Amino acid sequence: MHGDETVGREILLHLIDFLVTSYGRDPVITRLLNNTRIHIMPTMNPDGFEATKVPDCYYTPGRYNANGKDLNRNFPDAFEDNRASIQPETQAVMDWIKNETFVLSANLHGGALVASYTFDNGNPVTGSLRGYSRSPDDDVFIHLAKTYSSNHASMYKGKGCDNRQTFQEGITNGYSWYQLEGGMQDYNYVWGQCFEITLELSCCKYPPEDQLGKFWRDNKVALIEYIKQVHLGVKGQVTDKNGNPIPNAIVEAKGRPHVCPYRTNQQGEYFLLLLPGTYVINATVPGFKSMLKTVEIPDNTGNFSAVKQDFSFPEVSDKISSKIASCPKTPLYQELTRASAAVKPTVHLLVLMTVVLAIFK
Repeated sequence: MHGDETVGREILLHLIDFLVTSYGRDPVITRLLNNTRIHIMPTMNPDGFEATKVPDCYYTPGRYNANGKDLNRNFPDAFEDNRASIQPETQAVMDWIKNETFVLSANLHGGALVASYTFDNGNPVTGSLRGYSRSPDDDVFIHLAKTYSSNHASMYKGKGCDNRQTFQEGITNGYSWYQLEGGMQDYNYVWGQCFEITLELSCCKYPPEDQLGKFWRDNKVALIEYIKQVHLGVKGQVTDKNGNPIPNAIVEAKGRPHVCPYRTNQQGEYFLLLLPGTYVINATVPGFKSMLKTVEIPDNTGNFSAVKQDFSFPEVSDKISSKIASCPKTPLYQELTRASAAVKPTVHLLVLMTVVLAIFK
């Protein structure tokens, strides 16, 4: 995302080479590729990379795109109206997210050594007053971040890059580290239905060429183990009485409501990343009664397949509209805070009236 943070770019090129040369030779990689669609974008900011003429460990103008914009502050934000002028690179990625059914993602950076997870921004609804912005899937995000850090050569030690910056087990909640507005990982989680973490892979943003091989070796196992986590949880298809897919059906795990509800794609497919345990999955087709199913989820990442749970709505015909609804690209959590605040005066008034009546009695 930042053109002068070059380690991630090189590592992803190594990853592509490793996957295609290991297929048919390594049984784990072969099974992984047979059961997983993997998309790799080695660079989101080629102009920034080309603009970095003098490598520097800390900062160069190559961080920004050709228009001088930071792409990791350029996405619609779920908490604040950042009024960003969406850049061509950002729009291309937003379109990509919209047109694909991504489930798990990571964006790669440099300048620190840590796995950071959503939310990067926050408000009182997500616990920001306590210095931690918690998503409904906080346990899954902690697991994902730990999966990467624990399989990395040194990230798990949590030492960071200097004595002032340490991270327990090599992970951090994004907001707890520092507040960030318009970041990609929050956007992908809220509007893309995709669990994304941010991987800071090197203390030096633009290290010497002769160090790149070591960076690949340090991250190789972590990358593969992280990709396997896409098979956590439950997946399935929502169909009508004739077996036709129902797009736009809402499918959520009970107790984990997303501010922008997760919906099926055009093929009626849904994917929910969940840790092993027992969950109630709620499928809803607008205008019809919801369907609840209890699902026992084991750790299936080693089998390269999430638990499959389909839903069939016998009362729904294939005449149902297939138009995909989408949440507006507005600060949804800000609106949720306002809605909560609007209720409070009524509650206070009721309490006051009760006390007053008790006193007068």
